[in-house]
Amino acid sequence: MDQHSQTKLSVNINKIATLRNSRGGNNPDLVKTALDCESFGAQGITVHPRPDERHIRYQDVFDLKAAISTEFNIEGNCQEESFVQLVLANKPAQVTLVPDVLGQITSNHGWDTIKHGEYLKEIIAVFKEAGIRVSIFVDPDPRMVEAAALTGTDRIELYTEAYAKNYFVNKELAIAPYIQAARTAQQVSLGINAGHDLDLHNLRYFTQNVPGLLEVSIGHALICDSLYYGLEATIRRYLDQLKG
Repeated sequence: MDQHSQTKLSVNINKIATLRNSRGGNNPDLVKTALDCESFGAQGITVHPRPDERHIRYQDVFDLKAAISTEFNIEGNCQEESFVQLVLANKPAQVTLVPDVLGQITSNHGWDTIKHGEYLKEIIAVFKEAGIRVSIFVDPDPRMVEAAALTGTDRIELYTEAYAKNYFVNKELAIAPYIQAARTAQQVSLGINAGHDLDLHNLRYFTQNVPGLLEVSIGHALICDSLYYGLEATIRRYLDQLKG
């Protein structure tokens, strides 16, 4: 990727589903929100269904697949057979494999691609045979990136919580492992995505400094910001940060 090409924004709409589910009914309308995100400039929609369906329901995935026209990215734990079947039934543009455990509130670590390398090879082959691009969630560790390349994955998604947590402490130190991991990914011909706790404060610096960044997936912070700015203005603010 051209270093100066704009990184794509995929909006994670889990929190819209959480709000809907808290009251019952269909307000806010998840599909309408996804379509609005697209019309406001988002280049993709991300969902992360979990087995308890506490936010995204499995039926939502089918409804979204039928409605949206931009890139559809489904994140989740491929060790759950129900998730694998859901993805195969919908054939999104991309599946992002996350090593969650049952009941986990939010994702908090990447794959150990050395320890789980053989398993990842097998499950990635299943998705790729179905024509689905695969990305796997990894920590910014060059060893994990190098091992990821052996699994057959197309991309990695750098888990950015550590960067976000330390950004205001020392942004240069916070981003250093991500620059190194991204350079390693480029050397082994892996595409680079990123996500988790990226927001309007830390996104531009990350985008400007991490080479080869193709896509970011942002949900919680973006939905929180939309309470103040409105959804359309918020998406446009995030897109502006991605211009670098």
